[in-house]
Amino acid sequence: MAIFSKKEKIQLDQQTISTIINSGCVFDGNFKAPGITRIEGTINGNIAIDHGLILGEKGIVNGNIDTQEIIVYGEVNGDIACASIEIRTTGKINGDIKTQSLSIETGGAYNGRIVMAN
Repeated sequence: MAIFSKKEKIQLDQQTISTIINSGCVFDGNFKAPGITRIEGTINGNIAIDHGLILGEKGIVNGNIDTQEIIVYGEVNGDIACASIEIRTTGKINGDIKTQSLSIETGGAYNGRIVMAN
């Protein structure tokens, strides 16, 4: 069930992924990508992705995220600025969110403040 959203679910996981950071990979520093990105590893730094981000169950981000759409199965320790966000059952966010659309599945965890922007 979606919270704060009448929009249909994000379709990122059905689109072509242009960048993948696999499980076991650790990236230290700011990360920037133009297309849809899937992260299963760890990013220690800020992330800027033009289109969308899928943070897999093993994915961890220690930094801020700026993207259009995001699906969170993993863990974020930082702030998120996006147009649309889904926090799935295994997802955990510790930080503030600025978004237009928010959906949290049962079991998903969110600790922070939220600003619903137009």
